[in-house]
Amino acid sequence: MSPLVSFRIYTTLTTFYLELSPFVLQCMDYAGQRLGPASPAFPVLSDVSQLSALTLVSQDSPTTVVSAFAVSYYERTSYYSGITDAGDHPDLLYRTGSAKYPWIQPKGNAYQPIKSLRGVYCTPLNGVWSTVGPQVRDLVKDRNIHYCSIDTARFVTHGEDGEETLGPVVIWVGVYPGSTSADTAHEVSQNILELLEKNGVKGVEVEWHEAVPWKAAGPALLPVVGRFNPTVHVRRHLTAALGMPITTAEREMDDAQGSVGFFFHEGRDRHGIPSTKVFGVSNHHVLHKEDEETYEFKGAGAPRQYVRVNGLRRFQRDLDEIKILISKYGMRAEVYARSVDRLEAKGTSDDEEGARELRKTRQDLDEHRQAVVELEKFYKDVKTQWSDLVLRNIGHVHYSPPISVDVEGKRYTEDWGTFVLEEAKFKAQFKGNVVDLGVF
Repeated sequence: MSPLVSFRIYTTLTTFYLELSPFVLQCMDYAGQRLGPASPAFPVLSDVSQLSALTLVSQDSPTTVVSAFAVSYYERTSYYSGITDAGDHPDLLYRTGSAKYPWIQPKGNAYQPIKSLRGVYCTPLNGVWSTVGPQVRDLVKDRNIHYCSIDTARFVTHGEDGEETLGPVVIWVGVYPGSTSADTAHEVSQNILELLEKNGVKGVEVEWHEAVPWKAAGPALLPVVGRFNPTVHVRRHLTAALGMPITTAEREMDDAQGSVGFFFHEGRDRHGIPSTKVFGVSNHHVLHKEDEETYEFKGAGAPRQYVRVNGLRRFQRDLDEIKILISKYGMRAEVYARSVDRLEAKGTSDDEEGARELRKTRQDLDEHRQAVVELEKFYKDVKTQWSDLVLRNIGHVHYSPPISVDVEGKRYTEDWGTFVLEEAKFKAQFKGNVVDLGVF
């Protein structure tokens, strides 16, 4: 009988003794194939990871057909610079005013204009919005667009000389990232403008943005646990300990991955003001694509290069490791279940050694049953809460000088960069420069 057939009979016996869930049995079958001689060297990305990866393809990507209505990458990421204090402004998807109010990209170190958000008061739109607003919403909903907000707004552009320019009234539609094309936004916008004209409102523009609350969303990093927790060795990739695997949004699709070397506290910012910021240190080749280029975050309003815990391949590998561990606990539990059945059938009333063995075997069986339950829940939690690439954002690149070789003629290589930690991800579990040895 082949090993594979034997293994499947084995899982059938496990079902009889332990009533394991179908998922646990799938893990056991997966482990038998994964650890066998015919198993692939690298796991195939899960459906979830593949779908998440598609959301990273930008409008300027050579693998994407660029719409005639799509804005440039720079305009998309910089158009709303300044409207939030933290710099996490939304990305522009489409706007009807592109021809009338063209976007001019600054050259070199030229000043980057910033915007601030204003309300809409005493305009023709105010008088009809209570009627027109719901109709605009219906136009959006009729196209099955995954929108999250429809507002009215005006934007003030702040020039380098302090001059302020008040823009037109805007109907501001927020959609979920990657859910809507520029073509669809253009078509619906034309319908909205027609509706406004029918109601005597002119001079209004329609702008679509991709909402940003999700950028800082998602769960906090996991705590380090002791060796008696069955998840101790399969949760390290999601803890705040040194060596955590990272990548960047910029380099995700290049499969460029690395780890955190150490953390440090800023103390005071460049203006001498006390700071609470904590930074992580990694390699330049991990944090930035161009080896000979310096990257420096320009501050509030500037586009961010997000740092993520776990790249696509590493995250999938860790999911597979959880499944294999579930399989190991399940198979051991089956062995203990057989032993319990054998000892009970034998009888231990007059056998002190047999009674001791039965008690210990039952204890081991209970521990392995519980471990299977905890690991199955842990797997589902990780896959649900961390599969989306964006939910793995843990900070953004702050400064990364170019790679240098033979530094000061002493044959040293300089390859480092820093990133700012996202407080919400780290604060609850952060212990500083701690290495998880997994032995406590």
